[in-house]
Amino acid sequence: MTDKANEIAALLAPTVASLGLELLGAEYLPSPGGAMLRLYIDVPAVEGEEPRAVTIEDCEAVSREVSAQLDVEDPISSHYTLEVSSPGIDRPLFGAEQFARFVGESAKVTLRLPQDGRRRLQGGIVRVEGENIAFTVDGSEIVVRAENIEKARLVPDWAALGLSAEKPKPGHAPKKSDKKSNQKPAAKKPSRAE
Repeated sequence: MTDKANEIAALLAPTVASLGLELLGAEYLPSPGGAMLRLYIDVPAVEGEEPRAVTIEDCEAVSREVSAQLDVEDPISSHYTLEVSSPGIDRPLFGAEQFARFVGESAKVTLRLPQDGRRRLQGGIVRVEGENIAFTVDGSEIVVRAENIEKARLVPDWAALGLSAEKPKPGHAPKKSDKKSNQKPAAKKPSRAE
């Protein structure tokens, strides 16, 4: 998150919590025509209760309350658009504590400053120790400070979700490209006699 996004998230987190929700983080994307402020909310897990997903009503309630607070506090001086969103399948990760919740999962990460010759990495989250997050990338372990992470998202396991492309079932005919052609052309082009 940018410094502005961190500032806004810190300002709005208590308001979102008062609605029984959790503010995961914010994205602040300034542009000449008007900025975009995107808030990601979630329903905190409560022990002994069935987990539930964020609803449209949750997003609307947060949008209403946060809009009023932003009008009063005025942390964004220019025109902006507010968007309130659930984390989704490819959930964004903000801060070391969120990475700790998803140890064993895979994440795509963009770094603020290059590390080990790369600014982007994708790999498994191995462990979190304080503000250090360890990833396995291409068989090697890379440890990144949380403050050096500009943007991060989980990479969905499409196969586990049942959404990956199906493999051919045993006993089915191979693809056309796999078959050897034993067919001959139907006819040859007639030759012209001059």
